Amino acid sequence: MNDEQEQVILAVHVRGLDGMCAGCRAWWSRLTPYPCWQVDWATSRQARTITAWFLGGVR
Repeated sequence: MNDEQEQVILAVHVRGLDGMCAGCRAWWSRLTPYPCWQVDWATSRQARTITAWFLGGVR
């Protein structure tokens, strides 16, 4: 996965009006509370990348 794919996940998996993940409902017809595991995964990947860049270990 690359940064662009993480951005797509974060753009699609947003909180719906009912507090459920709109991306999970649209893609898999699942009622999943927001934040879903995909949002958690994408934000942790972003945090890891930013931390590595800040500490000088860009990969």
